[in-house]
Amino acid sequence: MKAKRVVLVLLLLFLMSITLSACVPGLLDRSPEEELDKEQKAEEPKKKLHLPASQLPPIDAQRIIEKRAMETLKIIKERDFAALAERVHPDGVRFSPYSYVDVSEAGDLVFAPEEVKTFGEDDTKHTWGRYDGTGFPIELTPREYFDEFVYTADFVNAERVSYNETLGVGNTLENQFEIYPDAIVVEYYFSGFDPQYGGMDWQSLRLAFEELDGTWYLVGVIHNQWTT
Repeated sequence: MKAKRVVLVLLLLFLMSITLSACVPGLLDRSPEEELDKEQKAEEPKKKLHLPASQLPPIDAQRIIEKRAMETLKIIKERDFAALAERVHPDGVRFSPYSYVDVSEAGDLVFAPEEVKTFGEDDTKHTWGRYDGTGFPIELTPREYFDEFVYTADFVNAERVSYNETLGVGNTLENQFEIYPDAIVVEYYFSGFDPQYGGMDWQSLRLAFEELDGTWYLVGVIHNQWTT
């Protein structure tokens, strides 16, 4: 009699296990590897939040900075230096005439927000670097520099726009992500304008933004074009 009860209990347990596995697919046959993979996928969004800004995937960088960057670009186009100054990082913004960002003592110029605000009235010819090819000093007023090394094409209507990705590449060393590891870099790019140059007249403008207290500020303005 006892043996029959034991058999009956075992049979009931077997039937319950079958019913449970049918109600919750994969519950009994899920391997430890599958459980670990599920946990890792759940952690991916959290890890992404802790990435340096320069390493954010383009789609995430675009979501964060697209609107802010375009507003800033339109301000640059209009040469509204007072409005631009409000978007400059409190530590200043660096202007690079070519893609290599020179942070040496005699390198690219950095201007504080209050200095950017007066660009329209500043007739001082600053030395912004050296011309590619000739090596002659780039001696221009801020307005002249903007004409020659910032808004040199209609970048508001750029052919292509990238976020944390490089589009225009010449012979100059690229180091923007090393210099601005905590920045999202937006590039506005034209592949060329005159067919006779076969694309060697391409141009781009890059804007680097860093976050401070929840606001993304402009820290770098990088002009890029074909260099010899």
